[in-house]
Amino acid sequence: MNALPPIQGQQDSAAATGERARPMVILCPAPQKTERIFTPEALRRLRADFHVVDLDGEPDSALDACLPDAFAVIGQPDLPRERLRRAGKLRALFNVEGNFFPNVDYETCHEQGVHVLGAGPAYAQAVAEHALGLALDLARGISREDRAFRAGRETYVSAGTEDSILLRHASVGLIGFGNLGRALHRLLVPFAPTLRVYDPWLPDSVLREHDVLPASLAETLAASQFLFVLATVTGESERLLGPAELDTVPPGARLILVSRAAVVDYDALLDRVRGGRFLAGVDVWPEEPVPADHPARSLEGLVLSAHRAGGIPQAFTEIGRMVLDDLALIARGLPPVRMQVAARELVGRYRNRPVS
Repeated sequence: MNALPPIQGQQDSAAATGERARPMVILCPAPQKTERIFTPEALRRLRADFHVVDLDGEPDSALDACLPDAFAVIGQPDLPRERLRRAGKLRALFNVEGNFFPNVDYETCHEQGVHVLGAGPAYAQAVAEHALGLALDLARGISREDRAFRAGRETYVSAGTEDSILLRHASVGLIGFGNLGRALHRLLVPFAPTLRVYDPWLPDSVLREHDVLPASLAETLAASQFLFVLATVTGESERLLGPAELDTVPPGARLILVSRAAVVDYDALLDRVRGGRFLAGVDVWPEEPVPADHPARSLEGLVLSAHRAGGIPQAFTEIGRMVLDDLALIARGLPPVRMQVAARELVGRYRNRPVS
């Protein structure tokens, strides 16, 4: 004999009970958009496994009302100590913007056992490929000669290659060997370069395990035909490359900047490019958008890129996949493995600013 179907109130009650049984995940990804980082399939998976409360565009009071029951937050809302103290069930904060900002009390997160995770690794491959593209452009004058061709000033065969160099077997330097440096290293291996790395946060033994040469900043600058600036910004690395440091870069070198603008003294950088000391490719700028009258726009020897290295569709959807993978692990009582962990000793040192 078939059972009678439940009445509407019973159905609603069962649905509510099911929602309470699943861990609550607060979704407030701004400035990201939900549809940018989660494919329809990924969003269905998220909603199937968790009770998702979408607070995108909602006031702070809505976040305060949900925090006591939240298992995880996907986004980077303001989370000072007093707000975190009310989030006793919180186990994970997924920063999907890409930077760790000082709007979160990270010490309280660590005290309460909250995993603080960042989306930086999702951008690494895209940024690395863009950096390699800038290096090859600078090595062979690709965009420069494209402009000349369009203007009717092209030259043929060897007449336009006097300053061309090979990346293969070149002396290459990486400043920073985090997510970006390691992704770029994999791309550079087929070129068989002599590869020096300066990263004061890593012991020499770790660098040697990656088959690169540990080097001081001075050694890396002085020996590099291709110099990739990949460091994050901290109090120690801000304006790491000033006039004196840039003067040690070999004449004719190629400098590629794809990490953070504040690592370099821009006036000094542009001055040396203008003087013909070296060529440069730049993807990040101290002020974005770059002013219309900025001298970089008319500077030969400089390949311009409008902070577009990492923000491609595949990188954004990779963020969603990483969130789902780590969220599932944490829900099972396991540690996250896909996203960047906000190390207690380092997260307070970052000096990043939001990307428009």
